[in-house]
Amino acid sequence: MGDMTNSDFYSKNQRNESSHGGEFGCTMEELRSLMELRGTEAVVKIKETYGDTEAICRRLKTSPVEGLPGTAPDLEKRKQIFGQNFIPPKKPKTFMQLVWEALQDVTLIILEIAAIISLGLSFYHPPGESNEGCATAQGGAEDEGEAEAGWIEGAAILLSVICVVLVTAFNDWSKEKQFRGLQSRIEQEQKFTVVRAGQVVQIPVAEIVVGDIAQVKYGDLLPADGLFIQGNDLKIDESSLTGESDQVRKSVDKDPMLLSGTHVMEGSGRMVVTAVGVNSQTGIIFTLLGAGGEEEEKKDKKAKQQDGAAAMEMQPLKSAEGGDADDKKKANMHKKEKSVLQGKLTKLAVQIGKAGLVMSAITVIILVLYFTVDTFVVNKKPWLPECTPVYVQYFVKFFIIGVTVLVVAVPEGLPLAVTISLAYSVKKMMKDNNLVRHLDACETMGNATAICSDKTGTLTTNRMTVVQAYVGDVHYKEIPEPSSINAKTMELLVNAIAINSAYTTKILPPEKEGALPRQVGNKTECGLLGFVLDLKQDYEPVRTQVPEEKLYKVYTFNSVRKSMSTVIKLPDESFRMYSKGASEIVLKKCCKILTGAGEPRVFRPRDRDEMVKKVIEPMACDGLRTICVAYRDFPSSPEPDWDNENDILNDLTCICVVGIEDPVRPEVPEAIRKCQRAGITVRMVTGDNINTARAIAIKCGIIHPGEDFLCLEGKEFNRRIRNEKGEIEQERIDKIWPKLRVLARSSPTDKHTLVKGIIDSTHTEQRQVVAVTGDGTNDGPALKKADVGFAMGIAGTDVAKEASDIILTDDNFSSIVKAVMWGRNVYDSISKFLQFQLTVNVVAVIVAFTGACITQDSPLKAVQMLWVNLIMDTFASLALATEPPTETLLLRKPYGRNKPLISRTMMKNILGHAVYQLTLIFTLLFVGEKMFQIDSGRNAPLHSPPSEHYTIIFNTFVMMQLFNEINARKIHGERNVFDGIFRNPIFCTIVLGTFAIQIVIVQFGGKPFSCSPLQLDQWMWCIFIGLGELVWGQVIATIPTSRLKFLKEAGRLTQKEEIPEEELNEDVEEIDHAERELRRGQILWFRGLNRIQTQIRVVKAFRSSLYEGLEKPESRTSIHNFMAHPEFRIEDSQPHIPLIDDTDLEEDAALKQNSSPPSSLNKNNSAIDSGINLTTDTSKSATSSSPGSPIHSLETSL
Repeated sequence: MGDMTNSDFYSKNQRNESSHGGEFGCTMEELRSLMELRGTEAVVKIKETYGDTEAICRRLKTSPVEGLPGTAPDLEKRKQIFGQNFIPPKKPKTFMQLVWEALQDVTLIILEIAAIISLGLSFYHPPGESNEGCATAQGGAEDEGEAEAGWIEGAAILLSVICVVLVTAFNDWSKEKQFRGLQSRIEQEQKFTVVRAGQVVQIPVAEIVVGDIAQVKYGDLLPADGLFIQGNDLKIDESSLTGESDQVRKSVDKDPMLLSGTHVMEGSGRMVVTAVGVNSQTGIIFTLLGAGGEEEEKKDKKAKQQDGAAAMEMQPLKSAEGGDADDKKKANMHKKEKSVLQGKLTKLAVQIGKAGLVMSAITVIILVLYFTVDTFVVNKKPWLPECTPVYVQYFVKFFIIGVTVLVVAVPEGLPLAVTISLAYSVKKMMKDNNLVRHLDACETMGNATAICSDKTGTLTTNRMTVVQAYVGDVHYKEIPEPSSINAKTMELLVNAIAINSAYTTKILPPEKEGALPRQVGNKTECGLLGFVLDLKQDYEPVRTQVPEEKLYKVYTFNSVRKSMSTVIKLPDESFRMYSKGASEIVLKKCCKILTGAGEPRVFRPRDRDEMVKKVIEPMACDGLRTICVAYRDFPSSPEPDWDNENDILNDLTCICVVGIEDPVRPEVPEAIRKCQRAGITVRMVTGDNINTARAIAIKCGIIHPGEDFLCLEGKEFNRRIRNEKGEIEQERIDKIWPKLRVLARSSPTDKHTLVKGIIDSTHTEQRQVVAVTGDGTNDGPALKKADVGFAMGIAGTDVAKEASDIILTDDNFSSIVKAVMWGRNVYDSISKFLQFQLTVNVVAVIVAFTGACITQDSPLKAVQMLWVNLIMDTFASLALATEPPTETLLLRKPYGRNKPLISRTMMKNILGHAVYQLTLIFTLLFVGEKMFQIDSGRNAPLHSPPSEHYTIIFNTFVMMQLFNEINARKIHGERNVFDGIFRNPIFCTIVLGTFAIQIVIVQFGGKPFSCSPLQLDQWMWCIFIGLGELVWGQVIATIPTSRLKFLKEAGRLTQKEEIPEEELNEDVEEIDHAERELRRGQILWFRGLNRIQTQIRVVKAFRSSLYEGLEKPESRTSIHNFMAHPEFRIEDSQPHIPLIDDTDLEEDAALKQNSSPPSSLNKNNSAIDSGINLTTDTSKSATSSSPGSPIHSLETSL
């Protein structure tokens, strides 16, 4: 299937190679096939073919230390021979395709058919034309010229349909364009660190070429395939490619293969890039999916959609693909989980649609009956064959009127308004430093009731400085004088800080004069290095003396160890290990401490307790993070067993304890005050010591002394929420979370537990909507679980960004408040639009209906109705959906899930204005001709010329809508509807533009619009009646809503209909109720299984490169397995899952094998402390399909 396109692609490149063959020591093909090997096979192959990784570097003309020279011609040549690091995007939908999609609208199709019939009949002149026996003789004879003009109505309807279609298509097109723009912006911002000409530089991912030396560190998403050259403790999560959940340890001699699209979970190192773009492992899968899609297209539409989604889902190699991808995601997103707003809107639209359908059917029936009864029964006319076309033409006219009523009744502008409003908000939110990845996150944010925020970098500036220190038995409240510290201690201290920190962390001179020095890399380490500089010492010489290659062993920082240690070999062959980490953790492992004279003395537990009281707690209460620096010497023989961490990280000698200040961002307290005023609870979840956390929470205003609140540590939190068996119980969480404000020393698992607990809680009458901020890889699960996940744009790792919904480009908490404001604004914009739209709907439908019943002809003609429809749908949605947000939005509580979309106040406005408009229109309809002294337009025959009478009605109707549009700007019953109107230029333009077009239509529209030109005084009356709307609006505002108990609200989501988010499937058709009943835990199993089956099929397919193998599994999920984010699964701590009815037999079978109690727990697993069962299960379905690779599914050890 995909063979063709792929082989074309490669043959082109081979042609290139044959000409450039000799320039590099290996071809693209060789490297590509090398990257397909794993583990030991790869090591053997490298040994046999190349010798070692150094040799490969030589062949690629690159140096493992210096990197590429970075000259333009060299980079160009590499791009030509080995390809560029981006995957060619899928083509966007063309404008014509979008037009075609817009034409699929049912009501439009009905109208088109009716218009075509009407056209056809108008050209058919039967011989009996002049026959007086036919019932055309109502209301005077026709003009000869007018008879000719019968076709105009049909043509006009067709024309207006075309207008509607073009507008819709254009909107879709611009929306798609925006997404692409957004996506490319996300991509440009994605940079990666490489070494070029000995300098460490950050370059955009697309610029990476084969032969680059890339520096990889914790939290990176690898942008290309490569070979590991050197590094320490590098662990990678390859589940996005292999489905294996265990982290894979990389080393030069065991497994040097680093693959694109995988995540670095721990450690750091360097790799030489060997394959980029379409030739990387991720790229190959993409090409398969892409090629597969095109061939399949003819055979199987649905598979195609899923392919698209798959290709989409995985965007590790950020390519221009993004935009479309995003659109695909959007399509899936909407199907998958309806946001609150969408749920309410869908329901409302369906209700309105049904009502409209009923009304239009009744209209048609009444018209037809009235005509037949009147003609054949009352006037006793026979049905003459030659009159048939005339009668048919009447019936067609009635049918068109019916359809028009329907068109006006159905609010097809709703989806448009939502899209415009969201797209507009997203665009504007970019300016407020919110980069929205999933559209509906923006609106969900308006309903947020809780925010769980990180401390470091979000609430604080993330600029660490050491302000206090405890060295040599003295507690210095500010940086000590270098002379006051013993020389031996000083040397140890400088070495311990300089060597035992990532060499990528540096302090660079400031960019501008007088600015602060720039901190690069890990901020805590920058603070420590800054301390060394403040002591008038320098860390650079130490690092040059002990370069990174000479470090003997490194234990990198992770959330379990909470410390980092580095071992070096001293000149006398013995070893020394430097350690640093959270003070209470490292001090527990110290048994000596350096005195003022620089000599170690015994450090007993009771000394430790005293130190905690006297030094650490006072520091923490000032809001400082305390870090302890320590060391330990080991003899040269016997060499210690470095893998036995518990023995190694013990018996340390404490050098010093420092207090690092991370000042609160100046704008944060105000932002938090706004949140609290807006009914949003802010909680701080941090890895810091509880005293530090509490001090900072008070500075931020998260807690106010004297209030009733809880500050817990992770351990205590876990103790309180678990029962005797160690299982988490929801009711226990419900006791804690309402008062919990600070969770300190928390592990990522705790964060996830808390978020899940708050979301699942039934403690409050509204389901809580939770937003979470995170920056680390380990925040992934919590970010995914939350309703809205915010990732940090600057400090955040790729994994966190991948799992998030919104990226804060300035890492600042106050941007979250802006997001809340925009979210609420979206909701309000939609409500404004609804209020306006429904008034028009109600009036137009009733007028058309009663008019038709009383005068056999709708006062508002089909074409006029379509114009009104265009005003109220497209234009109004543009005008009302682009209102800028105001601070007042933050003064009210969140709406929540079951507050109706149309409040009582809005209902009052809708009905109130409808009463005004109907009164006036009916007055004009029945006594208008007397008021204006003109001919009556009632009971005019078919094809009669347009009357002034009906034109006045049409014009007045439109004028009232225009002025009512201004009323609709306020939905909470405010008096001043003009407030801030000039801040919204779009609104003003649209109102004036509509007015101008209306003048043109009335004065020059003539026959197609059934209008006859009006005099100035008639125009004045129309405008005057329209202005009455504004006055009437004030009258309505005076009526207190509380009196109107009888008004129903509409568009409410009841609890019953709220489907838990997890189980909404990709394809709406596939939701079967049995499945809906499943509990979330089981859904996770199912998803996991499906995902694995799919993965294996694809992996097999591309191993055997038999593309036909890529058939589509019948999975509910599209191929999500190539998602760029690792899948996080935390079992709901019940390995035994009750089986459900036989909805899915194959999956049931798989479940039976899987519901065994958890097998071995992973080593180095944070979950062991917190007592969560992480099950590693090897599902039969997986093993059978790929014998050589037992696939550990589902669980990613966190």
